[in-house]
Amino acid sequence: MERRTTDRLLRARAQAIGGGVREDSVAAVLDRVLAVQAQDLPAAELGLRVRARGLTLDAVRRATDTERTAVRGWFMRGTLQLVPAADARWLLALFGPVYLALAARRLRELGLDQNLCERSERLIADAVGGEGPLTRAQLTDRLTTLGVEPKGQSAFHLIRRAALAGRICHGPQRGGEATFVLLDDWLPAGGPPPFTGAAAERELARRYRLAHGPSDALDFIHWSGLRTTAGKEAWAAVRESGDTAPATPPDPAAPDVRLLPAYDNYLVGYRSRDLSVPARDERRVWPGGGQIRATVLVDGLAVGTWSRGRGGAGVNVEPFPSAAPPTAAVTAALARESADIARFSSGTHSLSTKGL
Repeated sequence: MERRTTDRLLRARAQAIGGGVREDSVAAVLDRVLAVQAQDLPAAELGLRVRARGLTLDAVRRATDTERTAVRGWFMRGTLQLVPAADARWLLALFGPVYLALAARRLRELGLDQNLCERSERLIADAVGGEGPLTRAQLTDRLTTLGVEPKGQSAFHLIRRAALAGRICHGPQRGGEATFVLLDDWLPAGGPPPFTGAAAERELARRYRLAHGPSDALDFIHWSGLRTTAGKEAWAAVRESGDTAPATPPDPAAPDVRLLPAYDNYLVGYRSRDLSVPARDERRVWPGGGQIRATVLVDGLAVGTWSRGRGGAGVNVEPFPSAAPPTAAVTAALARESADIARFSSGTHSLSTKGL
């Protein structure tokens, strides 16, 4: 088997989006992959679905809103991720100071000096503690009492700052909107973090290797956002302790078709895209403006894009012009994936394709 094909199959299996691998719960998915990209929350929910069997949207909401076994926050690369609650504190301790320092310049550009930032942090914590959970709009309204403009980016950056500082975190959804709660109320500490400093960097490297199949130090640095020296040192330490990546590729007896959501880890977790998306089709997945479209995968290779119908009803698939015509097995598997999305969200099932 060609090396590139082998690596792609191994990566897809490691991410539970190929090789017939599916986990049984939200906890099992996150234990496997550590984090699911979550700047777009509906996409993150679908990112859990695509890696699981029989998962429902209600089960995802229970995990995040009631059981508190998964939590959303700014971790790797300063991007919103869904991670296991048990890992949230050491990840925040690792990344919070980094992105607080990087955010300081933007806060100054917005005219938010240190005194106002500190007063805002206290106000946010007091409001959430006394009235929470509160939405971003509600916290923005409170911040206007300090002279913060209700429009623009100022309120968002102050809320994010309070989260990076460990004062607040994402809590339950309310009417489809995210809310914020006190971190110490939502996720009791239960003792010191299990990993700090270099040990946390090594644990992150270990978890990345397990979840991302064949990869290297530069892939890890790209995904994590760690400084190059720290990332290389953590990677080298993990390599010396033993190769955790699977050694042999799966032998797909039938094509494994997955409807991968927008912004998914599989598309952003490596420094190069060409193993998962043919170079000639990159612009169809990354059209610009920070967008990463939802993709149709066959054994880990993107062969098209897809979207939800109006009102979330049905799935519309647009194959890449360069893709080979689908086999009957791929077409049948695509229909099953489409039906599973409808089942997941209790929606209407229909499948529309162009060129199939």
